[in-house]
Amino acid sequence: MPRFAANLTFLFTELPFMDRFAAAKEAGFDAVEVLFPYDFAAQEMRARLVAHDLAFVLQNTPPPNWAGGERGFAAVPGSEARFRSDFDRCLRYAGVLKPAHIHVMAGRAQGAVARATYLRNLRWACERAPHVSLTIEPLNEGDMPGYFLNDFALAAEIIDEVGAPNLGLQFDAYHAQIITEDLAATWEAYGPRAVHVQIAGVPGRHEPAGGAVDWPGFFAALDGSGYGGWVSAEYTPEAGTAEGLGWLAAAR
Repeated sequence: MPRFAANLTFLFTELPFMDRFAAAKEAGFDAVEVLFPYDFAAQEMRARLVAHDLAFVLQNTPPPNWAGGERGFAAVPGSEARFRSDFDRCLRYAGVLKPAHIHVMAGRAQGAVARATYLRNLRWACERAPHVSLTIEPLNEGDMPGYFLNDFALAAEIIDEVGAPNLGLQFDAYHAQIITEDLAATWEAYGPRAVHVQIAGVPGRHEPAGGAVDWPGFFAALDGSGYGGWVSAEYTPEAGTAEGLGWLAAAR
């Protein structure tokens, strides 16, 4: 059975942010992720993690202003200084929170110059933080128009070209199903590169139950492939978070 984590940016939003850690533990999660923790005190978050015996599995590189802001800068030509400054800020938070992975966001860009910028920034980041696991994640065009990394084959090429041992694939099942329309085949092809997995239902990005995905089959495929990382629930509950956790009980 996969090890499930709760994304506290998406789940338990009925509660104040700092109360979501206890709620996740009470609901049966042993780990959490926070996409953009930069508006909160890192030491207080760390105290909540320790108090509730929760692993911290993922944070994204800034931008901190997610609502209506840019979706990263790693592939955006001319934004190298901003990317590096933000990355160092991310590392300062990571030094306290100790995430298993940091997701390096590509941003909106296209073309050969963007590709070269992305490769250069990723190589710099991997060298800057050689003992930190960094991830890149393909996002679908419908949800994120213009995002540079919008294809799993491209992600594999980028990882190979960077050639760093601390760069891996963040495999979001929701995006994979929308991009390829065949989650099972996409996992078979690219799952061996995955160091972190996220899940959400298709369509709608709600609970991972029913819809276009055979979730019991996908969870079995994760186990069968030997994947040992976390599987983070990154979805918008249709009703309250607790009311929608039947999928978690079923998976267990």
